[in-house]
Amino acid sequence: MKSNYFALLPLVICAQIQAQNVTLENLEAAFLEKNYQLIANKFNVDKIDAEIVQEKLWNNPTLSISEVNLWKTYNVEEQPHLLGRYGKNQQISVDIDQLVETAGKRKKRVAIKELEKNSALFDYEELMRELKKELRQTYFSLGKMNEEKIALDNSIELFTQLTTQYKKQADLKNVPKADFYRLQTELISVQKDIIELEKNEIEELTKLRVLTQNPNLEITEIDFSPFKEHSKSIPLNIKELAQSQNIGLKRQVNEINLAEKQLVLEKAQRVPDLTFQLGYDRGGNIMRDFVGLGVSLDLPIFNTNKGNIKSAQLSVAQQQVNHDGIVYELNSTIDGLQNQLNQLDKTLVQWKDLNTEDQLKMIENYKKHLQSKQVTMLEFIDFTQAYRESQQAYLELLETYQNTFEELNYIVGQDF
Repeated sequence: MKSNYFALLPLVICAQIQAQNVTLENLEAAFLEKNYQLIANKFNVDKIDAEIVQEKLWNNPTLSISEVNLWKTYNVEEQPHLLGRYGKNQQISVDIDQLVETAGKRKKRVAIKELEKNSALFDYEELMRELKKELRQTYFSLGKMNEEKIALDNSIELFTQLTTQYKKQADLKNVPKADFYRLQTELISVQKDIIELEKNEIEELTKLRVLTQNPNLEITEIDFSPFKEHSKSIPLNIKELAQSQNIGLKRQVNEINLAEKQLVLEKAQRVPDLTFQLGYDRGGNIMRDFVGLGVSLDLPIFNTNKGNIKSAQLSVAQQQVNHDGIVYELNSTIDGLQNQLNQLDKTLVQWKDLNTEDQLKMIENYKKHLQSKQVTMLEFIDFTQAYRESQQAYLELLETYQNTFEELNYIVGQDF
């Protein structure tokens, strides 16, 4: 009843490696190039660029035509014809008004729009990093499932062989039928686990396909070797990097600048704008064709924009408080993630020796002892279950480590 199953493992592993030609870098490149959410979000930046162009334009002049009489008026002073034989008895007034903003208000609004563009860029960057983190964590989740599936396939192969052998022996009454039923029950249990695993695998693969816009992506094409890597290096100046790279902090600094620019604009609103006028009046006064210039402005007597200025000052103070809070929360989060990574890494290093070929050899030895009746069926099944549980726990720790490391990358705002 000796099996050559474990001798075939290297050939199976070799075939899998040859098929795995899609790396994590390939997936990220496809994501950056094709993801529809990123492409759609880029339009927000382009829209603000268009708004900046609009903000730079001057206000259009206002043309006013008035005092036009559509009927013939008698007992008036004689006037020359305006067009051909028309206009001898008609009056008309034409005015052109042009608003000229003072105190650089237009430039100040353009500066605010530039900062709003920065906000749109930060939104795009944050979305990109969130989706990139989701892509990597999905990749690591699939990596864990791939390893779990290999272990379950091994167990299915093992228990299928034993079930077949024990059925024959039970029919010959060489072994108790209870042992055969116990093996069959364990086989069904493992098959149930692999069905549930494949269901979860399909869900995660679908997510990866959507992120990369690659509907034909298959698990067998993906190289999961980075999943097993841990003890990754973390920069000593990680908090300094976060101060300059964290998306939330960069956005908050931009919000402070935006509030300050709004305060400058509100102060500029205290200065009245000027409206220049050019007017032409035909037949409206003692001069038959009068052209005159004028200017108008508001007198800042009742409204000096005090309320809006005070509100803008409070916004600046509010955004500064928010900034300080984000810095404190950021540093605390980094400390927590670093401590968690250190603890996970220590545990993984201690458990690393459990994931060697020695354990597979031990299973083969237990199988031989079972067949020679040196161990009971329950002892054999307990050992295989313990092996699978230890493998699963180790893989879960690996996944937690990888996800935590990606969370730290995201929080800092830079890959390392």
